[in-house]
Amino acid sequence: MTFLTLFCYHYPYPSYHAVYPGFGPGAIEEILSKSMETPSHYIRALIKWCLLSIAVGAVSGLLGSAFHIGVGLATAFRESNPWLLYLLPAAGLAIVGIYRIFGLEGQNTNTVIEEVHSGNGLKPQLLPAIFFSTILTHLCGGSVGREGAALQMGGTVGYYYGRLVRLDDKDLRTATMAGMAAFFAALFGTPLAAAVFAMSVISVGLVYYAALLPCLLSSLVAYGISVLLGVEPTRFSVTIPEVDALTLVKVGALGALCAFVTILFCRGIHFTEEFMEKIMPNMWLRSAAGGAVIVLLTLVVGTRDYNGAGMQIIVAAIESGTVVPYAFLLKILFTAITLGAEFKGGEVVPSFFVGAAFGCAVGPLLGLPAGFAAAIGLAAVFGSAVNCPLASIFLAGELFGGGGILYFGLACIVSYVLSGYSGLYSGQKMVYSNVKAQYININTRK
Repeated sequence: MTFLTLFCYHYPYPSYHAVYPGFGPGAIEEILSKSMETPSHYIRALIKWCLLSIAVGAVSGLLGSAFHIGVGLATAFRESNPWLLYLLPAAGLAIVGIYRIFGLEGQNTNTVIEEVHSGNGLKPQLLPAIFFSTILTHLCGGSVGREGAALQMGGTVGYYYGRLVRLDDKDLRTATMAGMAAFFAALFGTPLAAAVFAMSVISVGLVYYAALLPCLLSSLVAYGISVLLGVEPTRFSVTIPEVDALTLVKVGALGALCAFVTILFCRGIHFTEEFMEKIMPNMWLRSAAGGAVIVLLTLVVGTRDYNGAGMQIIVAAIESGTVVPYAFLLKILFTAITLGAEFKGGEVVPSFFVGAAFGCAVGPLLGLPAGFAAAIGLAAVFGSAVNCPLASIFLAGELFGGGGILYFGLACIVSYVLSGYSGLYSGQKMVYSNVKAQYININTRK
């Protein structure tokens, strides 16, 4: 047994054994021997992943663009026909029916994350179900985003293309991540952030670098196709202050406050989902009642800013520095009820809304420009809600430009550390502690 094998096998943290059951000296020797193959081995791997990534990126780019356009048309039609809001309870019943017909009860973004962990596979009918259900939710005013659907559809595309070309179990998981990254890039126009997000959202603290090429290349292909089809990348215009010590301190303080908002956001969604399921076990009743509550809340609040994704509020917070101080609380409430009532969509754009609205309201109290603070809040809340601070930093660079990367990095990291083990996705594994180089291997806290 080589010295390197002994070192790995007796490494103080039991990560090899817990993450990979049966991963002992023999397995390590096998991996070491395979890693010393001829250059042709790496060339074949490069060609394989390039071909797969181009195919997955192309399909995801086409579907992602169609989905983006569909959500946009549904949103525009709802805004010009306000009466559609009153159909939200009926839309909820339709969505439950779609998932019942396809045998997809309980399927969500966690399903894709768990597939990458376990390799159990995804159902192909998940793609059309989440596609049409999310558009229906937006059409009738449910408070959701679109990336949850993107991860599910992209993961399905990657998984089934991998099966089509007969990839083995480990490569199927990589193909699933590549599909997730591609769909995310097609929707937001952020290929680098999409690649890092897909790789790091599965297991926090453990990144599979073998997936870097497939995820990035598929993201670039999907992004290019979406641009060709007229999908404008998400970009914001924000003035970023020059870097100085005092502003860094203020940004760090805002990042710390964003951590508590993240906890409120994640716990609020999980609590509402569990509470609604407990008091209304029947999915049909829960969906119709939840839709009715959203309609009533909209009428009480007197504005439809909290229906749909709410991108107009995000833009106003960042580019104009104007937002109602309690807007982030209302968005949490609307989103939690919508998701708890079985409507489909995603939590990332709502996290953008919550972070931007909170930053815009609180930033001036710390002496920060409102628009700049809104951008900081968006990145910090997103990064800690999905437990992907590096992806959030890259996202900020692509959304706002690279000039303030130091500010965004500081806020995202502070918010991530202080938010503990809260997270939007209960299927996500926290492999290593976020405050100590220690293996923990726990699920994110609800």
